[in-house]
Amino acid sequence: MNEAQRIQLNVRVSKDTSDKLDEIVEYYQENTKVGRVYKGDVLTDIIEKSYEIMQKQKKLNR
Repeated sequence: MNEAQRIQLNVRVSKDTSDKLDEIVEYYQENTKVGRVYKGDVLTDIIEKSYEIMQKQKKLNR
C-alpha cells in the first residue's frame, strides 16, 4: 500500500490485549512466508477479514 494512503491510529488497549496481539503476530511470523510481519499488517488482515464476514452477514439479513 502506498504510504500516502496510510494513516496512523493511536489507540489504548489493555495489557492483555497487547499481549494477545503480540502472540498473534508471532503466529503469523511463524506460519507465513512473507518475511517480517508487523502489528499493523496483522491488524489490517484481521480488520479486512472481519469486514468481509460482516458484509456477507449483512447480505444474508436482507
